[in-house]
Amino acid sequence: MGTGILTIDLDAIAANWRALAALSRAQTGAVVKADGYGCGAALVAKRLAREGARRFFVATAEEGAQLRIALGDGPEINIFSGHMAGDTAAIRDHALIPMLNSPEQAARHRSALPGHAYGVQLDTGMNRLGMEAPEWAATRADLEAGPLTLIMSHLACADAPDHPLNAAQLAAFIAMTGGVSAPRSFAATGGILLGPDYHFDLTRPGVGLYGGAPFDAARAVVTLSLPVVQIRDVAPGETVGYAASFTANRTTKIATLSAGYADGLIRYMSGKARLFAGGTACPLAGRVSMDLLTVDVTDLADIPTHLDILCAQQGVDALADVAGTIGYEILTSLGGRYQRAYIGA
Repeated sequence: MGTGILTIDLDAIAANWRALAALSRAQTGAVVKADGYGCGAALVAKRLAREGARRFFVATAEEGAQLRIALGDGPEINIFSGHMAGDTAAIRDHALIPMLNSPEQAARHRSALPGHAYGVQLDTGMNRLGMEAPEWAATRADLEAGPLTLIMSHLACADAPDHPLNAAQLAAFIAMTGGVSAPRSFAATGGILLGPDYHFDLTRPGVGLYGGAPFDAARAVVTLSLPVVQIRDVAPGETVGYAASFTANRTTKIATLSAGYADGLIRYMSGKARLFAGGTACPLAGRVSMDLLTVDVTDLADIPTHLDILCAQQGVDALADVAGTIGYEILTSLGGRYQRAYIGA
């Protein structure tokens, strides 16, 4: 059984970074967590480092250690999850910078690695990670003594520009960080698009680099082409797939493709998604199974060797709408069985 080919355009990622950097009015970093949103953190980060990115962000120390091996010395690698109990060796050996999220993490870091750089994450209203205002007030003087490299927070509703929580979080961030000497970072992709009031000293775009909303001007980054394993004719009244959820109402040509929910093609898109042969849409016929899709290709003039599910006609956010999810999940779910092909310098 063949596997799909996931093509990743590094030039498009670089172009998206340049465009967001031009909007930022600040130093621009890059978020490459979750293996670069499924696109390959090592190659993405190397490409962005060539563009001028010097500050990278990942979720965990394990991701940071892998990225350091890829990037070598020089670029700054920041860890959103901070300094967990088992992270000390990785932080030390790979020169990682934890974003400390609590007084407990601060105490752990200062005790285990005195003199090692760190950042601080503040909670301004998302109630997820970061120190709340009283915790920050109690530790601020000690933490500002350094070596403190960054103070950051994260917007909960940046994708909804008119949401009142954006302004409330901005006010909280300004109040909590007034007079600090360390650089400040508040905006990811959505925050960049909210305007310069949200930019501060460093922006850290994530999903917009990879072609996702809310950065509507982004260049598409990924194409996913799935091989046809078998073609069969299905008579009127016959059914296709698990639970017999598709019934042919005419003589129907069904292509069985090599990909399924084990490869990140979410089962909820069963009976709803479309695949493309060039510009021609072909409907998914029946359920997404673990390894296979069945697609109605009756109206195609030629028997296809493959069909595309991510392409110019259907980007990650369009597919996410069909699947009842968001582009982030589509990107980060793309499975390890795909052959990955890179284009661009």
